Formats: sequence, structure tokens, C-alpha cells
Amino acid sequence: MAARKRATVKGPAAESGADEVKAPKPKRRSAAKPAAAAQPVEAAATPSPKRAAASGRKKAAAKKSATRKPAASKSKGEEVEEDHGALEKSGTGKSLVIVESPTKSKTLNKFLGKGFMVVASNGHIMDLPKSQLGVDVDNDFEPEYELIASKKTVVAKIRAAAKNASMIYLAPDPDREGEAIACHLATVLKGSKAPIRRLTFNEITQRAVTEALEHSRELDLNLYNAQQGRRVLDRLVGYKVSPFVWSTVKYGLSAGRVQSVALRLICEREALIRAFVPEEYWTVEVDYQTVAGERFTARLVKVGDDKLKDGKLSGADAAERAEALGEELAGKTARVAGIEVRPKREGAKPPRIYFVNWFRKDMHGKFLWPGYGENSRVLKWIVERLEGTAAAQETPIGYLPTRESLDVTGLSLTEHQ
Repeated sequence: MAARKRATVKGPAAESGADEVKAPKPKRRSAAKPAAAAQPVEAAATPSPKRAAASGRKKAAAKKSATRKPAASKSKGEEVEEDHGALEKSGTGKSLVIVESPTKSKTLNKFLGKGFMVVASNGHIMDLPKSQLGVDVDNDFEPEYELIASKKTVVAKIRAAAKNASMIYLAPDPDREGEAIACHLATVLKGSKAPIRRLTFNEITQRAVTEALEHSRELDLNLYNAQQGRRVLDRLVGYKVSPFVWSTVKYGLSAGRVQSVALRLICEREALIRAFVPEEYWTVEVDYQTVAGERFTARLVKVGDDKLKDGKLSGADAAERAEALGEELAGKTARVAGIEVRPKREGAKPPRIYFVNWFRKDMHGKFLWPGYGENSRVLKWIVERLEGTAAAQETPIGYLPTRESLDVTGLSLTEHQ
């Protein structure tokens, strides 16, 4: 829609003192012909020499700017090449440390010094293909890994950083998933001339990392094979069972190694429940009282030479037999033939899982920390140590494998009361 303009035209009538002549309002036009109605009015006006010169300069400037060549812009490929070249130069002669998390890489860069360069893999870089089984069942269940498409840029940066490095330390998490990531990183860095070592630490502190550097090791293939076994089992079960679940239950549900085994146990138990045939049985128990007034209950476990299994009378005439035996025992005096004491050994109970909520309450109740809510100093202090921030370097906290449990090994509480 053309904008509405209100123009005034000064002609002979205006010079003689007459009223100004107002241009008619432009009518609504289509987008193809904007403000076409305003042109005749302006054409009727007589521009002054100054205005004509100004408009001429504007046209010349517009024409000049239109003929100016656009500035050359770098393509994405050129930018990536420049980044890789910068990584190669900055990593020359340094020890390369590869971790999983970018947050860890920033923290480690602060206290490792100029002789180290820390980069992050952002988790796994290789996995089984999504569009096929990816496991050679006929060849000892050999997994067929491929590079994750979204990690190609990350791998290219790691290769560039490792090209001129003097030593390569693989420092993913110290579990089987971390060992698998380390082995896959070693696979993509086979062409590197620098020696490759495995680095493990359970806390992000300068002391722990320095100790880990002094005790670096080779890759643990047993731990890697444990991860591969879990991954292959996931694929073999889930890849074949999930489509069946989608067609019979609901599309999108997953069926892996854990769900499938749990479902089988539930089904087997349900089958036993449905196949159970109720059988009637009776027990005979007698309440006795000693001369000293002590009371105890005894169960009949033997009749003559016949031992009763679990002290139960079963069969078609079980009710009649139980009633007859009860009356017979009630009319007789019993005596204690002997007392046998057997030691009973109970295993030590495992320590309870120290949930984060219990940890907060203990900190509040035993160590007088004010509050343990979401915004408390306690929770903030825990999070700082788990994330490895600069404030967490003095007092380390143990490795936290999940959000549900907390290992407080080596935790100093008195200095933080």
C-alpha cells in the first residue's frame, strides 16, 4: 500500500497571496505500482535550482554506489581450513589432552599450563549405523562402527590439533563408556606420530590431574569389550524386538536388553501364577506354659515316624486329621526333651545409598549448615565441585556417576561450616 502524502505546490497563485493549492490524496494502489498518484503533482511543481542540484548529486551518488563491487566474503570451507591451520600452529610441540565435556576442557586449560592443549570430543564420535543392524553375526558378532555425521567437524578439529602434538592424552570419563570413546579416538588418530596414552581421574583438581599425568596407562581393551558387549546386545535385541513392539503395542516404544529381560521375567512369573492350583493344607500349633509361667508356641512336625513337610498336613482328609491330632495333644502333658541352640550368621548389611536429599539433611542437621533447599549454599557448593569450577580446586568431592547418588569420599566438612 502506498503511503499517504500531503504536498503543497507553490505556483503563481501562491505568489499573489492566494491560498496554497493542496495536492489530492493518493488512492490505494497495488504493490506493483507504489505511490503512482503522487507523481503528477510533483511534476507540476517547479523545483528550485538548489533542489535540482541536490537531486543531481543524490542520483550521482546512487549510481556510484550501484557500480561499486561487493566485498569478497570467505566461504565456510575457507573458514574451516583457517581454524584447522590455527589449531595445528597452536598445538605444535604441546601435549594434547582430549576430554568429553567442553566445560572440563575450559577448567583443565586453567591449571595445566602453556605446554598443554585441551579439546573436547562432546561424547561419542563413533557408533553403529542407524539404518542397518551394524553387527556381523556370522563373524563373531563384530560391530561395524561408523563416524557419527554430526561429529565430523569435531573429529577434524581433533585431528588438526593432534597433527603437530608431542603427546596425546585420551581423558574421557573413567568408565566403560569413556574407555570406548578413548578407543574410538585412538582409531581416528592412527595417523598421528605422537604417542597415545590413557588418562583417568575422578575429580577435576590440579592435584588429581597431575597425579593422573604421572600414572598414564595403555587403553584397557577388557573395559572396551565390556562396553561393546553391552552395545551389541542392545542392538541385537532392540533392533529386532522394537519393530514387533511397534506393530503390537505402540509405535515409538523402545525394547532393549533391560526391558526385554524384565518383561520375560514378568511373563514367566505371570504364567506360574495362572498355572497355580490351590491346595488345601493344615498346621497344628499348640500354646504351652511352663511351671515358671513362660509361654511359647510349638508346631507339630512329626506324627509317629512320618515327618510333615514344613509342618503341613495335606490331602483329602487333612482337616479331619488336624482336628483329631489337636484334640489328642490338648489332652496330654508335654515335656521338653531337649534344647538345641544353633548359631545363626547374618551377613553385614550394605551401607545405604547416600541420596542427595539425605546428604542435604545431614549437612543441615549435623553440621549446622543453614538450609538445604534448591538455592542454598550447600547445594551451590556441591554443584561447584561437581562441575569443576575454579572455586572447587581446594576441597575435592568424589566422582558422581548419576544424579541420584553421591560419593562423599575425601570430603572435608569442618572448613565449610
